[in-house]
Amino acid sequence: MNKRHQAFLSDLAKLGKSVISRGDLMAYCEERGLTVPQWYTGGVEYRAGRGLYKVPGASAVESAPVQEEPVAAMVASVVPMPQRKLVMQSVETAVASESCVPAKYPNYIEFGSFPQIKKIIQSCQFFPVFVTGPSGNGKTMAVEQACAQLKREFVTISMTDETDEGDLLGNYVLIEGNMVWRDGAVTVAARKGAVLLIDEIDYGSKNLSCLQRVLEGKPFLLKKKNEVVVPAPGFNIIATANTKGQGSESGKYMFTNILNEAFLERFPITMEQPWAPKKIEAKILMGELSSLGLANANFANDLVNWANIVRKTYEDGGVEEVISTRRLVHIVKAYAIFQNVKEAMEKCLARFDSETRVSFLDLFEKVTSDPSFAGSEEEPTVVEVVDEIDRAAAESYESN
Repeated sequence: MNKRHQAFLSDLAKLGKSVISRGDLMAYCEERGLTVPQWYTGGVEYRAGRGLYKVPGASAVESAPVQEEPVAAMVASVVPMPQRKLVMQSVETAVASESCVPAKYPNYIEFGSFPQIKKIIQSCQFFPVFVTGPSGNGKTMAVEQACAQLKREFVTISMTDETDEGDLLGNYVLIEGNMVWRDGAVTVAARKGAVLLIDEIDYGSKNLSCLQRVLEGKPFLLKKKNEVVVPAPGFNIIATANTKGQGSESGKYMFTNILNEAFLERFPITMEQPWAPKKIEAKILMGELSSLGLANANFANDLVNWANIVRKTYEDGGVEEVISTRRLVHIVKAYAIFQNVKEAMEKCLARFDSETRVSFLDLFEKVTSDPSFAGSEEEPTVVEVVDEIDRAAAESYESN
C-alpha cells in the first residue's frame, strides 16, 4: 500500500465508521473533490457486503445503518404485524345529499308524450313507464323537463353492457382502508322519493333482473348490506330506449339486447315518442337560433322541411339514414360558429357515408333558398329524393 492510499484510509477513518456505504463514500469524495478510488471499491480486501466497505483503523462503535435495514426487513417479514380491522360504514354521495331538481331549459317545446309523462310524475304514484322512439327525438329531455316544471327531484343512470347490480343498487368500496357503502342510482332515487330515469335500458341485460322487485314498488333488499329499503313517496321509474326491448331488427341500434319478458311486464305502459310535428320542430329550431342571436325563420323552416322529406323517404325504404331533431340542433349550433349554412351542413353530415352525405346535401340544395346553395325553392317529392340518391351513388361508382 502506497502513502497516498494510506492517507485516504486515514482520513476516511476519521468519520468514525468501521463500515461505510457506497452512498456515504461517494458523498465523502464529492465534498473533497476526489473521485471514488477503484483500488478501494474494486477489490475484495475492503468489501464488507453488497455496497458496503471496511474502513481500517476506524472505531467499531458505529456501523453503517444500511447493514441493519435488510435484517429489519427480514424480521418484519417473519414477525406478523398487527392487523388493522376494516370498518364497515356508509357514506352519502353528492347526489344523495343535494337537491336533484333539474333546471328548466328555456328553449324546450312540449310535444309527443310529454303531457302524459308530466301527468304521471305529477300524480306521485309509482307507475313505471317505458318510453321508446328513434334516437334524438326528445325522450330523455321530456322526462327531465317534466321534473323541472314540477320541481321534482330527478336521478338518471345510462345503461351499458357493463352496468351491474352494484351500479344500480349500491356496493362496498375501499376508501382509506375502510369498506364504505355507496348507494347506487336506484337506491338514491328510492330514498329521496325521486323520479329515476334509466336511459338506454335496452343496453342492459341479465343484470336488470335485480330491479324486478324494485319495479313492483315494494321494499327491496340490499343483500350485500343486509338492509331493506322502503321507497319514499313519489318514487317512480321511467325507462327510455330506441327499441321496445325486443332487439333492433334494422340493425341501426347495435348492442341493444332482447329484454326478459318478465322484466318488461313490470312496466304498465309503453309510450312511443314520435318525431315532433313540423310546426313544433320549427319552433324548437327558432328558439335555438334566437338564443344564439341568429333568428332566421327561413333557415329553420328549410331544415324542418328537409328533415321531414328524409324521414318519409326512410320510412319508404329509400334511404338507410334519418335526420333527427338533435341533428338539426347540431346544425344550428354549427351555423352559429361558422356563420355559413353550407359549411355547417357539410360538417354535421360528415358522420354519414359519402353517398348519403352527398345526396342529403343535394336534397337540401333543392329545399333551401339560402344564397350559399344554388337550389330551387320547390320541395322535392319522395321519388325525386330516391332518384337523387341513386344518381349520387352511380356517380360515386363511376368515379371509382
